Amino acid sequence: MTAASPSKFIHCDCDCFYAAIEMRDDPALRGLPVAVGGDESRRGVIATCNYEARKFGVHSAMASATARRLCSDLIIIPPNMDKYKLASRQIQLIYQDYTDLVEPLSLDEAFLDVTHSTMLQGSGQLIAQDIRRRVRETIGITLSAGIAPNKLLAKIASEWNKPDGQFVITPAQVLAFMHKLPVNKIHGVGKVTARKMQLMSIDTCADLQRYSKIQLLEHFGSFGERLHALCRGEDDRKIAHDHQPRSISVETTFEVDLLTLEQCLNMLPDLLGQLQRRLGSRNVKHAINKQFIKLKFNNFISTTVEQLAPAPELDGYIALCRTGYQRGDLPVRLLGLGVRFRQQGSFTQLELPLLS
Repeated sequence: MTAASPSKFIHCDCDCFYAAIEMRDDPALRGLPVAVGGDESRRGVIATCNYEARKFGVHSAMASATARRLCSDLIIIPPNMDKYKLASRQIQLIYQDYTDLVEPLSLDEAFLDVTHSTMLQGSGQLIAQDIRRRVRETIGITLSAGIAPNKLLAKIASEWNKPDGQFVITPAQVLAFMHKLPVNKIHGVGKVTARKMQLMSIDTCADLQRYSKIQLLEHFGSFGERLHALCRGEDDRKIAHDHQPRSISVETTFEVDLLTLEQCLNMLPDLLGQLQRRLGSRNVKHAINKQFIKLKFNNFISTTVEQLAPAPELDGYIALCRTGYQRGDLPVRLLGLGVRFRQQGSFTQLELPLLS
């Protein structure tokens, strides 16, 4: 019996996508620090920025006002989502020339399974090179790619030679590669988990591999079992064909803080209308399981409250808002409403996405 061929995944990630589109359309911006985001005078947030801006410490999810303080010459451009979505659709069509197994993660990144692709002799490296060439020539922006035996490694690899590069991890290289990899490169290891690992003198995946599955469960709960596999470069996830969001939400950051609970409650009907319109515009195939509300207070502390619900309804959000407001009892700068779905999948944020 012939052994099965190793899987070949490519993770494609556009470089500073929104900013790259803006620089493509206005070549005078090239070489200058550019960000796409909200107005600094209205508590806007940076969605993404180019590499010139990153040299000053500017990054996604940063307040636009903070970004301006770090880089006084920063050019902040309001987002044009229609333009970005068009470019994303054009890139998706390029992917589909190489394989039907494409899983978009957001407008600017996707996984491709090219294990059985016959294009370019079935070479993952040659396919990635050709995709990058076509995106550069036809879309006018650059894309970085990672090629590896699974999704975990492909995503890590795509960050290795950014911008406008690619990196391959072959099956034979996995163990050595993971041995040296910092643990904070593992998907799912956030700041809190990373700090806990640091206290345990766990810096690399080699350090993590010294712990048994039971020990990892004791220290990290249910995520410990997943960590046991991930730190060894093991990931059996396939391409998700029916890619649906786990949640859909809308939110508003107010120019003037809401000072009372009553002011917050008065905002709910309009936010609910926005949410219902957004739900109506999506081809949602899964049942709603919960509704939730998010409040961010003027001390920048956020809280989220949720409850079981088969559909979004105003009385439920009123009750959730009362509970959430009591947790801070401070002026509110942001309110958000959303719903969660029953199925498991990757989160799709329908507000302006933040790009790495």
